[in-house]
Amino acid sequence: MTTTTKPAAPVAAAPARRLGPGALALRQGRLEITQFLRSRESVVFTMGFPIIMILIFASIFRGEIGGGVRFTQYFITGMIATGLMTVSFQNLGIWIPIERDRGVLKRYRGTPMPKWVYFAGKVIMVVAIGVAETALLLLVAVLLFDLKLPDTVGRWLTFGWVSALGVTACTLCGIAISSLARTARSGSAVVTPVALVLQFISGVFFVFTELPSWMQQVAALFPLKWMCQGLRAVFLPESFGAQEPGGSFELGRVALVLAAWCVIGLLLCLTTFRWTTRRDG
Repeated sequence: MTTTTKPAAPVAAAPARRLGPGALALRQGRLEITQFLRSRESVVFTMGFPIIMILIFASIFRGEIGGGVRFTQYFITGMIATGLMTVSFQNLGIWIPIERDRGVLKRYRGTPMPKWVYFAGKVIMVVAIGVAETALLLLVAVLLFDLKLPDTVGRWLTFGWVSALGVTACTLCGIAISSLARTARSGSAVVTPVALVLQFISGVFFVFTELPSWMQQVAALFPLKWMCQGLRAVFLPESFGAQEPGGSFELGRVALVLAAWCVIGLLLCLTTFRWTTRRDG
């Protein structure tokens, strides 16, 4: 007698788990951080350049600039601001054109993933790398050049909001300026000269008040100058504020200008950002 075996009933596939907005952003952020760390050139330039410059300049210029403040202390505050600008403005302004030229952005736009997730991933990467880089700079400055860390809660809070506003403004401006690059190769040519000029005129490599007045006025139009000034209020004696152009650290104006650049950067992003290259239309 032949026994007939009934075929097993098909097992229904488990429905794909939908990720919430926060989980999507974190996943994209992890992806961006991984891609950044896999690019040796980006890691060396972004993380290593500020440290190399500190070692060079702080080893050469050892004198005081007034008020008991050494040039080393002054220079390190500028390099912290430069490091934050590098990981946000410069890094995004160079890498987004590469992704656009390779068709990565075009593929992102064609997926169901909300467009904001792509930008959230960039922001998470900038914050994570920016925090790591700042911690590394402070470690080098404290161990090798006797930089004194803030000794009050108020100064740490100032450090926090100046860094947050500065990174936000630079991130938005980096996304906006990425649209000026016509190809992947031209991204660095567009962004790097702008970043270098801003560093020279914003009181990073030189004492700001010793620069020509017209140069100070131009620098005052951009975020880096105010980031440097806000960080000087954190790491330099309060008395040094009298040597600033306005006779004080002007933290209120620092906040106002950086917040204004956050708005300007957002408007530029909304009006200029492109998902495809110009040849793709």
